[in-house]
Amino acid sequence: MNQDNAAPAPAAEQGSRNLLMRVGTALVLAPGSVALAYIGGWPWAILVTLVAIGLYVEWLTVVGAGKNWPLIGTGSLALAGGGIGLALARLDASLAAIAIGLVAVGLSTPAPRRWAVTGFCYAAAALFASILLRNDPDHGFVALMLILLVVWVTDIGGYFAGRGIGGPKLWPRVSPKKTWAGAIGGFVASLAIGAGFAAFGFGKFAPLLILAAVLSTVSQLGDLFESAVKRQFGVKDSSHIIPGHGGLLDRLDGYVAAAVFAVLFGALRGGVDGVGHGLMVW
Repeated sequence: MNQDNAAPAPAAEQGSRNLLMRVGTALVLAPGSVALAYIGGWPWAILVTLVAIGLYVEWLTVVGAGKNWPLIGTGSLALAGGGIGLALARLDASLAAIAIGLVAVGLSTPAPRRWAVTGFCYAAAALFASILLRNDPDHGFVALMLILLVVWVTDIGGYFAGRGIGGPKLWPRVSPKKTWAGAIGGFVASLAIGAGFAAFGFGKFAPLLILAAVLSTVSQLGDLFESAVKRQFGVKDSSHIIPGHGGLLDRLDGYVAAAVFAVLFGALRGGVDGVGHGLMVW
């Protein structure tokens, strides 16, 4: 047997096992997340708050502050306070908790202070975006599902297009595995989600296509941002908490970017209490 021809088999086999693990994990986690998003209220707020704290802790681990317990504790308590305030529809109390936490985080660490503060702001943005979106009683769940599905298919389409087509790298210095084919494949897949939502009467066709395209692009930029942070500190995965996916940061980087953009855009059009309406109704 030609050894040169046989050599790639283990890598291909490992890739197949990794894909199966990714699919299996998604099939376990996705239904529960969607169910809690549908229920909304306290169940969704609790999940989002725990995830935000997890994002913050993983960020600190990536930047080399994962054993600074005062820093972890102050930031986590502030995020918990912010989540409780949002669940009670007390935006003022939530913002106060986050503001106090921001000051405490800035004072709790001599170095790397700016990275710790950035991580806290990142987690807080994920917290606010996820709960404010769902809190819209009329369009919150639909808006949240649009974002989740666009991010998921962007990731899935990018994975298969990147592996199947290959070609030039998108930004090899930041993310060596990402290709232009993958980026375009994920983008095209997101358009199908926008068209599907329009077909089921959740909005107008052209605006939803534009919205899906922008959300897909923003989610890919969020993915590259997280990759750049990990590359800065020489880290491959933010953690190994999710089998086949790495950590929460690895799995949710695109979602956080897309959700934050969606909330800013929706709030500009529909106000803080009508984020989903501002996002979906054009």
